[in-house]
Amino acid sequence: MIVVADASPLNYLIQIESETLLQKLFGRVLVPGAVMEELRHAAAPTAVGLWAGRVPSWIEIRTVAVQRDQALDLLDPGEREAILLAQEACADLLLIDEKQGRAEAKRRGLATTGTLGVLLAGGARNLVDAEAAFLRLISTTSFRSAPEMREDFLVRCKEFRTGRK
Repeated sequence: MIVVADASPLNYLIQIESETLLQKLFGRVLVPGAVMEELRHAAAPTAVGLWAGRVPSWIEIRTVAVQRDQALDLLDPGEREAILLAQEACADLLLIDEKQGRAEAKRRGLATTGTLGVLLAGGARNLVDAEAAFLRLISTTSFRSAPEMREDFLVRCKEFRTGRK
């Protein structure tokens, strides 16, 4: 399975110490250069900067061949490169949280999920306590989501606990 990651899911999963879920779920994750620049930025959370300074072997940093696509001009550089890399690599999945980026990726026929989708996938496979990870996410990071998305997430977590999926 080919998976490409934008900065946001990596950022949040690192902050809640759940980034290894990506390796457990997908084996290897492709990350464009612009995303690594965002993760290494001086303003990044300390844990993220430390992680980006010693990238694990299951992360593969890739250069994007196509550098310009006007349809992506409204997105930040990391989102642009993540979408372009997902297209170039014929990725099975793009990890991206931002609404505009997800919409553009879907318009291009790319399958997407975000931070919450990764936590749910990990919870479904008993790799993480998804509800505890979510509570840490919303209490210790700047992660934001719509109330209905939070409610749906917690309902799905409850289904894991009761054995219904």
